[in-house]
Amino acid sequence: MSEPSPDVYERGRGMDAHNKVMREIRGLKEKHYDPHEPTRVWIDEDNTPSGVYQSLTIILNTGGCRWARAGGCTMCGYVAESVEGGTVEHEALMDQIQVCLDHEEENAEEKSPLIKIYTSGSFLDEREVPAETRKAIAETFSDRTRMVVESLPDFVDREKLDDFVSEDLETDVAVGLETATDRVRRDCVNKYFAFDDFIAASEEADAAGAGIKAYLLMKPPFLSESEAIEDMKSSVRRCAEYAHTVSMNPCNVQRYTMVDELHFRGGYRPPWLWSVAEVLRDTADADAIVVSDPVGHGSERGPHNCGECDDLVQKAIKDFDIRQDPSVFEQVDCDCKGTWRAVVEEETSYAMPLAK
Repeated sequence: MSEPSPDVYERGRGMDAHNKVMREIRGLKEKHYDPHEPTRVWIDEDNTPSGVYQSLTIILNTGGCRWARAGGCTMCGYVAESVEGGTVEHEALMDQIQVCLDHEEENAEEKSPLIKIYTSGSFLDEREVPAETRKAIAETFSDRTRMVVESLPDFVDREKLDDFVSEDLETDVAVGLETATDRVRRDCVNKYFAFDDFIAASEEADAAGAGIKAYLLMKPPFLSESEAIEDMKSSVRRCAEYAHTVSMNPCNVQRYTMVDELHFRGGYRPPWLWSVAEVLRDTADADAIVVSDPVGHGSERGPHNCGECDDLVQKAIKDFDIRQDPSVFEQVDCDCKGTWRAVVEEETSYAMPLAK
């Protein structure tokens, strides 16, 4: 299986050129983070194969994604929020878990059946989360119903997943696939693995008794609006063969990324919320739960329409996530939909964006 390394392509070209630029951009980071505090924690509601659950989402503050430290993905700024030095000790990580449990106790009437743990890298990479910590976290949440952990395909291993499965937790691996199109993943996202590696990871998870949740990225840099829409439609359908849930995340502009540099120079616009709705509507019949969570919706740096209808369309998207009923999109409309249609028809990847 592919190994994350800055030497994926010949020196000075292709992926290596991407990585060099992104290492320089991320070198501008000034803020530092406490290894005893999680990056984020919140309580939400999620649609799963077992039903809709209240969820506790935890983003652990680790030493950061191994691939991101080589350069990483063009849109991902999460490594800039990671602890310096590349390592967080077991005790500090468990302190972070306790902070999250305290947050849940203060903000929820009952324990969340669904726990989602992300590291903005790979929870199953033992450089980020030691085996000791992984097992302790599995024991901590053994009284819950379902567990989602994030990982790149390289680190998906049935023995690691058994820490959770053996606790009778319905376990899912969230894989940041981004797209089912290898060319787009490589050239636009700068991610090193292939779709075949995703398939292999899904087979490994299945052998462990776990499921797969595929994360897709709508409109990475260098794609026009129409190209992004078509890429997501085909990606959702291909992923549905291997994942019970497909989460389509519209790209937002994060600091210390190539996307941020492009956006600052007028060379990138996040996707329209109408585009998100179009993909969800078109793929509602896919053999998977298809959801989307437009982070930063309505802002210039997040997925947005004209500003007048953004909240209404976002509400329809959230409604679709729970009900999986495409008719929710028939209940929202705005004059800016005409502008969106013109962008979809006329924008090209060498002359974009056509509208802000």
